[in-house]
Parts: sequence; C-alpha cells; structure tokens
Amino acid sequence: MTTLASLLPVGLAFIMFALGLKLSVEDFRRVLTHPVPVVLGLVAQIVLLPLTAFAIARAFDLEPTMAVGLMILAACPGGVSAAMITHLARGDTCLSITLTALTSLLSFITVPLIVGLSLAYFLGQSGAVGYPVGQGVVGLFLITLLPVAAGVFVNHAGWMSAGLSRALGKVATAVFVLIVIATFVTEWPSITLHFAAVGGAILLLNALTMATGAAIGTLGRLPTDGRVALAVECGIQNSALGITVAVSLLAQPALAVPSVIYAFLMNVTALLLILIRQLQVGRAERQAVRS
Repeated sequence: MTTLASLLPVGLAFIMFALGLKLSVEDFRRVLTHPVPVVLGLVAQIVLLPLTAFAIARAFDLEPTMAVGLMILAACPGGVSAAMITHLARGDTCLSITLTALTSLLSFITVPLIVGLSLAYFLGQSGAVGYPVGQGVVGLFLITLLPVAAGVFVNHAGWMSAGLSRALGKVATAVFVLIVIATFVTEWPSITLHFAAVGGAILLLNALTMATGAAIGTLGRLPTDGRVALAVECGIQNSALGITVAVSLLAQPALAVPSVIYAFLMNVTALLLILIRQLQVGRAERQAVRS
C-alpha cells in the first residue's frame, strides 16, 4: 500500500505529460476563448453534483456517517485520471484538463463549505473544516499543470518524434490500466465489506452525474467530444482527496468508505464508456473510409 501511494503521483504525472504531447497551446486557447463548455462543466461539478449526492443520501435514507461520506466525495474536484479516460473515450482532453485544474483550485473553498454543512446536517457536528491548501496547490502543480505544460512545450518545440510520442502514449495507457488494477486489488476488502450498505447509492450517484454532464453538454450544444469530457469530469472524482479529508483532516475513517467504493465503481463505468466510445468511433471511421 505504501509503495502504491508513493508511485501513484509519479504514474499520474507521467500520464499527464504523455497527454500534453498530444496537445498544443492553441487547444488551450480555444477552450479559454470559448468559455461556455468550461462554465457548464463547473456548474455540473460544483453545484449539481453535491445536490445530487444530497438527494440520493436522503432518498436512500443512508446512515448519517455514510451520508456525510457521500457528501465529502461529491465535494471533491475531478480526478487527475479523468483526462486519460477522456482521451481514451475520444473526448475533448484539453477541456477535461482545464476543468480538473479549475475545480481543484475551487476545492479550497467548496470542500470546507460542503463538508462543514454536511457534518452539521447529518451528524450535528459544527466547526471549521481544515484544508491542506499548500499541499493541494503543490499537488495540482506537480501532478497536473507542470507535466501537461512540459508535454505541450516538447510538442511545440518538435523535440520528440511522432513515433516516440505514440510509444509514450501507449505506455501511459498501460500505466493507467495498472493504476486501475492496483486500486481494485488494494481497496477490494473494504469494498466487499461495505458495498451492500452503500453500493447502490454510490453507483446511482456515478451514473446520474455522468448523465448530467452529458445532458448539460447537449443543452449547451457542445460537440460529442465536449459532451464526453463533461460526462467524464462529472463522473470521475478525486476519491483520494475524499479519503484524505475523512481520515487525515476529520480523523473519522468511516467517512472514507463511500470514496473507497466510488474509486472502484467510477473506473468500472469509465472502462465501459471507453469501450462504447472506441466502438462508436471505429464504426464511424470505417463507414467514412467505405464512403
């Protein structure tokens, strides 16, 4: 477990660097000069996701500890792996990275606020919820922003051949798969122990949030790759942060259970989305060749 925890940031940083090799400055300029998709993603992630989690906690009449754990998860920003999942699902990777960065920055406000209100409502606990701002900023910079920027710079400078770039992309995909498998193996005991009590609510949260992202993208008339990016960003949460908030900041490990189970389920649904999108795009490409 200790080895996995130490290698995970390195693996994620490498994945972000490999993704940066496929992007350009113009990609990010396009996202920033057309802010509608970003605004839609932020509304879905910061507003609708916590509201959905609250409604599910009430509808399932979850035990108060599990309800707070679900709200902690919903308060967390998008996970770093969302960009890789978006890429494999043929979505707008640049939009995904932008949303992950923005929701991570805003989490310094949203996490203490939502978690504090949830503790008061479900458990009757009051008091300020601390947040490791310095650790969060450093993590965002080292794992997301710096590797992506380095990849974009290398791509722009033409320092890497197309063949090597493709090879690194395949290695990054393999690293992502290994991270998913390691998560399954590491968290399986906790998943099997608590799944019956809260698994249904967590699976519904994941499905509804992904559907919400896609629906908002449709209402905003985004192209398919934009809708995919919003669906993934809404469905892939930074469950590691949820576990940290529960265990380290609140010193209540039971509150981490929903984040642990969500880390498993979100990867299952993500893999299904990737498979579906790969089949759809492959079919469209074959039809285009025949025509």
